[in-house]
Amino acid sequence: MLSYRHAFHAGNHADVLKHAIVTHLLDYLTRKDKAFWYIDTHAGAGLYALDEGYATKKSEFETGIGPLWRAWRASTGGRPMPPLLEEYLEQVQQLNPDGNLRHYPGSPWLAWQLLRDQDRLRLFELHSTEIQVLGNNFRGAGRRVMLYDGDGFGGIKAILPPPPRRALVLIDPSYEDKRDYQRTVQCVRDGLERFATGTYAVWYPQVQRRESAQLPAQLKALGAASWLHATLTVKHPVAGGLGLHGSGMFIVNPPYTLRPLLEAALPELVALLGQDDGARFSLEGEQQ
Repeated sequence: MLSYRHAFHAGNHADVLKHAIVTHLLDYLTRKDKAFWYIDTHAGAGLYALDEGYATKKSEFETGIGPLWRAWRASTGGRPMPPLLEEYLEQVQQLNPDGNLRHYPGSPWLAWQLLRDQDRLRLFELHSTEIQVLGNNFRGAGRRVMLYDGDGFGGIKAILPPPPRRALVLIDPSYEDKRDYQRTVQCVRDGLERFATGTYAVWYPQVQRRESAQLPAQLKALGAASWLHATLTVKHPVAGGLGLHGSGMFIVNPPYTLRPLLEAALPELVALLGQDDGARFSLEGEQQ
């Protein structure tokens, strides 16, 4: 929906799960010399301030990157974080080299930090203000980054398959419009028809809505040979409400390295970010 601004939620527990996974998926793609594309259907602003503006209204980063960052900083010289979280936190640190957490990288900025000369970013954003902020954040990036002012669900059809035949596609709408759930499933279906070997990462919220509960099964029904489904629940659902109590990531064609990294990282996230005794994680999948 055009009213949605991710800056209000930047760095929350859902961002931590999403961005820790996205960081590893990007890192894995860079292990081969061949170029790849990073494609984001709902890019947002790309980069966020945590010490001013929208993020300070609710300070949702204190449910996610805040406590994780402090635990990481406190563990220096002691027990290290699981490797998946280390990878991610090192990327966040690039924006906060003095150790004070003031800036937070959205998915496009994480991709930009990991981008090589041969790689490309293709970013979609429908919100008229967010696309302007995104453009300002990537001013001077050159031909490696292309922004699309429009709907990523339909827009990616024109750019799949990408010329290098290697890509990570992140599909992460706000889901404020319940039609986004079915549009997400259709987007993955269309993507697999055009580009069966691509990696598709779908983020979704855990809310008290039937469409949210049904989404993982609908993605499994697409019949991909390899997939992983990870969830991080931080608290019991609020009675009678639609508040966010967790989130999930469904990855089609994940690298073989991701599952063992999640097995180590998810219990740590529950311990650090859990808000009550409803905190838990799940991990399932099939890989060839």
